[in-house]
Amino acid sequence: MASTLSSLQFLGRDMAVDLGTANTLVYVRGRGIVLDEPSVVAKNMHTGAILAVGAEAKRMIGRTPTHIQAVRPLRDGVISEFEDTAQMLRYFIQAVHRRMFLAKPRVVVCVPSGITGVEQRAVEEAAIQAGARSAYIIEEPMAAAIGSGMPIHEPTGNMIVDIGGGTTEVAVISLGGIVTSQSIRVGGDELDEAIITYIRKEYSLMLGERTAEQIKLSVGSAFRQAEEPDAEIRGRDQISGLPKTIVVSAEEVRRALKEPVDAIVEAVKGTLDRTPPELAADIMDRGIVLTGGGGLLSGLDERLRHETGIPIHLAENPLASVVLGSGKCLEEFETLKKVMISSTRR
Repeated sequence: MASTLSSLQFLGRDMAVDLGTANTLVYVRGRGIVLDEPSVVAKNMHTGAILAVGAEAKRMIGRTPTHIQAVRPLRDGVISEFEDTAQMLRYFIQAVHRRMFLAKPRVVVCVPSGITGVEQRAVEEAAIQAGARSAYIIEEPMAAAIGSGMPIHEPTGNMIVDIGGGTTEVAVISLGGIVTSQSIRVGGDELDEAIITYIRKEYSLMLGERTAEQIKLSVGSAFRQAEEPDAEIRGRDQISGLPKTIVVSAEEVRRALKEPVDAIVEAVKGTLDRTPPELAADIMDRGIVLTGGGGLLSGLDERLRHETGIPIHLAENPLASVVLGSGKCLEEFETLKKVMISSTRR
């Protein structure tokens, strides 16, 4: 009897997974967030064997021999490499459930709101292959709104802007449903890529992904700031092929980020334009909640406030809003089940 109870405890340890382009976060029912790792897999290209997953694999990006490749199995918030994603999910589930043979958790997985039926099934299949008993899907803006503490079930307009690694999700939520939304494939990765492209064009300097990300975090901005430091950048000269160091200003980095930042601003304005008048009036009063790692870009809240004339509030825990919202769906499964997209399999 004791062993049966033990099995049931493991069976009941349900999980929510924010399967992000940049990072994967795992929430376990009753325990909170237990894992936060980069969505990276390092594999041997000759044998197909997985050598490392998460933080260990991310450290290998740009530093591996030719037969080892560190890949991101998700692009723009959706699965681009199915097998690698399933392997990565299996690794994360096993990291949480050491006794995998007993653990067959229910898994809630977050997906972008613009996901197709085929992409949705790919996510569910990856979760089932990774050892889930059943997979449920929740749209990221809905999960982010719940995780940010927005009153989604009230008949009032709630607007969320969730900027992840691969996508930006903008949604207006009322009475537990998404009234209007827009998902654009612009996020933190696109901001990094914009910096790489700009430095290559202006300075003939080749940068890696990690260097571009560091520049974005240290001096990147969407609106002029009071103090704007310069950044010293090391890379490889395109012409000579030798290492080279340059200094760029925060103004230049902001110019580099202009295109993806403009796309995010336009998505917010476009969604507001399609919002029913009564809900738009609520949003004017309550403001817009900004969340996701991209929401931490310096000055982005000021830029959105300047462009829309609406107050902007940064979520309390922007990096974890989505997984916290999905976790709340697990904790209050019967109450919040209706906000999930119904699973194609049980």
